[in-house]
Amino acid sequence: MDRIASATFSCPPISMSRVCRNRVNPFDGLNIISKKKRSSCRVAVASGQTTARVVDTELDLEYKKHDLLRAVQDTQRGLTATFDQRSIIEEALVTVEGYNGGEAIDLVKLDGTWRLQYTSAPDVVVLFEAASRFPFFQVGQIYQKFECKDQSDGGIIRNVVQWSLPSLLEDQEGATLVVTAKFDKVSSRNIYLQFEEISVRNININEQLQGLIAPAILPRSFLSLQILQFIRTFKAQIPVTATSPGRRSVGGLYYLSYLDNNMLLGRSVGGGGVFVFTKSQPLEL
Repeated sequence: MDRIASATFSCPPISMSRVCRNRVNPFDGLNIISKKKRSSCRVAVASGQTTARVVDTELDLEYKKHDLLRAVQDTQRGLTATFDQRSIIEEALVTVEGYNGGEAIDLVKLDGTWRLQYTSAPDVVVLFEAASRFPFFQVGQIYQKFECKDQSDGGIIRNVVQWSLPSLLEDQEGATLVVTAKFDKVSSRNIYLQFEEISVRNININEQLQGLIAPAILPRSFLSLQILQFIRTFKAQIPVTATSPGRRSVGGLYYLSYLDNNMLLGRSVGGGGVFVFTKSQPLEL
């Protein structure tokens, strides 16, 4: 018996830790499902946070664009801007430019007609100054019209100025001055303009002048009608392309600093001024 008892108690003790390690936990499957759900929730929350940040950024951008347009509102497109106003406008402009400064210009978005809201460019401001000094001269809307939708590296740009001589032509839209240029993308944001032609077209004489040419109380003769038709369809063109072989035509570098579906900001490289445009209805020339 002593030997049997000795043999019985000499058996190695059973390790409970090994049993526990090998035991199947009936809740393991639920834990796995729970972990997957928690992971999915984290992804959904992260996605929601990203969407919220995008929405916040877009709303913030719209506020900044509104601030810029409000800053230029009372400057008569730059004519009466004071030093302090120009500083505020420049700060607002730089803020908007920062939202897509690293993106390349999208020619599909650029294509279309853009109406000038503000500029500090001397060659445009001088037109506003002339209109303010001389009552017989008016400057209406100013546009930039880009034709580049199906292009990949350039297109056509037309600078359009609507002007009038009130004593002879209809107010604001008496005639149209168009400066046409080809442009090429030279970097993601810079385009180079090569001017080709200056033209005057779309002349609309006022009723008083029409009355002198073809009085309403008399039958309109064939000659008077021809004169009126000639004036309406008149188009004077002056080419500005280079006349010498190997010589580049007049041009300039233009930096498109911001672009979206309804706002275009530009800077004329070399101190030529800044431009603020908003998208306009298509302009037929």
